[in-house]
Amino acid sequence: MAKPRLTQAEHAELGRALAGIHEELAHRKTQLGNAYPQTGPEALPARKLDAALKALNEARSALENAAFREHPDTTTTRTYYPHPENRASVEAAGPQLRLV
Repeated sequence: MAKPRLTQAEHAELGRALAGIHEELAHRKTQLGNAYPQTGPEALPARKLDAALKALNEARSALENAAFREHPDTTTTRTYYPHPENRASVEAAGPQLRLV
């Protein structure tokens, strides 16, 4: 039995969330790059965030390809790469983060 795949609405919501997470990770990587050396052990957190951004971008690209295969009439390049005003934002909610 085949798995049901995501609906177009689910792809759009996931795209908004992943775009917001990407924006937050990129901001935090820049913050670390401005606060710590670019080389040596203290640069490890920024390098790890860079790797996370690369993995996230690869996932977004693969999901965009899936969305185009599954919903060719309604998917656009903005599904996984929405304009800034359409991205979810990451907020600190006490000890946890949440997407809004």
